[in-house]
Amino acid sequence: MEIIFHKRLEGVVAQILVRQIDEKVVDRLKKRAREHGRSLESEVRTILEEAVPDYEGTWKRIEQFQKRLRKSGRKFSDSAALIRADHP
Repeated sequence: MEIIFHKRLEGVVAQILVRQIDEKVVDRLKKRAREHGRSLESEVRTILEEAVPDYEGTWKRIEQFQKRLRKSGRKFSDSAALIRADHP
């Protein structure tokens, strides 16, 4: 595998060259890309992004949301207690 970095104004962007991919795999990727209305490159990028989610960023957004809820002053019931009440 070969990884090449290129500088762009907004930051560093990597390019990855993956060699020796079976033609049948490439055909399936092309078919999947067509089904999603994307280019092969875009489909592979999407697959990679979904394979390694940004958990750190997600937790930061969750924490920000929790802070907003606390600042709102609203009181929220214990959802676990509500679920237990529904399932005796």
